[in-house]
This record gives sequence, structure tokens and C-alpha cells, in this order.
Amino acid sequence: MPQMAILPLRAVLWDFGGVILTSPFEAFRRYESAAGLPQDFIRTINSTNPHSNAWALLERSDISTSEFDELFAQESSARGHRVPGADVLALLSGDIRPNMVAALDAVIAAGFKTACLTNNMATTGESSNERSSALAAVMNRFDVIVESSKVGVRKPEPRFYEIACEMLEVTPGECVFLDDLGINLKPAAAMGMRTIKVADPVDAISQLAAITGIDF
Repeated sequence: MPQMAILPLRAVLWDFGGVILTSPFEAFRRYESAAGLPQDFIRTINSTNPHSNAWALLERSDISTSEFDELFAQESSARGHRVPGADVLALLSGDIRPNMVAALDAVIAAGFKTACLTNNMATTGESSNERSSALAAVMNRFDVIVESSKVGVRKPEPRFYEIACEMLEVTPGECVFLDDLGINLKPAAAMGMRTIKVADPVDAISQLAAITGIDF
């Protein structure tokens, strides 16, 4: 898009799960294999009625985790296999990617503003104090954090990206956004952001280097 090159880059926006952390989709597939479910069954449930399903409602804090447990079970049952929502929530903890954290540190050192844009659930907690401390150490690096459970909107709703820009005091054209889901990148690109789809973290960091001029 031509408009992307008009403004100099001032901010790097990061998704958390699937970018800074390994993707929960890997855990979903392990669960599906063990339970004899079709591959990507859980993702299919999450992508059906994506703005109003149990997943979306929980990420906007419109329902509790106990309500999610039952509603997700109903939605999955309607597609042929009952999966309790509590089982899905237990699969969400990913591992920190050291190379992405190093890239984040380099971006900060280079003087770029940073934001974490995450669809999350307000009531899910970490059982390990060590893990909680490690996650907090990463989150504390960001200038701002935009959480769906707190702002009441979620990716890919355009307002979510607008909030991030307002908090950082930048325009979309001054941002690059990394996310592992194309559906979340499309509205960002439509607003004028440069976007990077994170499938292979090494490749994503290479793309970020090309955009920012940083030698990671």
C-alpha cells in the first residue's frame, strides 16, 4: 500500500500469544489428537461466528469463565464433538520466545515506541509464580498494553487498533504490527499500518529488520 511509506516508522505493535509466546494452536492440536478430534476442530469453533461466539464474549469480558465452559461445550457439541471450555483455557499457556523478546529489546533500544495488543481473558491466572514473573518481565517492557478484557473490544475490531494508536500518540501509518493471524492483520493494514504475519519467528524478525533498519 502506497500510504504505508508516507510516514516514518515510530512504533512497533506486538501480539502476545503466537508472537512473543509460542502459539496455543500447537497445544490445541495435541489435545485434538489425544481426544480423537478432527485436526483444527477447536480453531473451527473459535472462527465460527467470530464476533459473538463464546471465545469473543470471554475476551471482551462479557461472560465469566464458568459461562464460557458451558457455552463453548454447547458450540462444539453443535459441530459434533463436545469440548468443555475449561479444557480449552487450560491449553493457552505458551512458552516465551527468547528471540522475539530480544527483538523487542532491540526495538526499544532503537527508540521506537512499543505496544502489546492482546486478546485475553481477565479471569485466567498463572499457576506458577516463576512463570508469572517471567511474563510480567516481558509485559513491563512495553510502553502500553491494550487488553481486550479491559477495553471491551478485541482484534480484529478496528477500535482496538485505534485505542493502541491513541495511547501511543501515533498514527496507524507510523506503525508496524506483528500478529500470527491474518484476520487480525487485515484491519491494521486497512488503517495504514505495515503488517508482519508471524508464522516462522525467524522470518518475521527478518521482515521486521527490513522495515525498521535494525540489525537484530
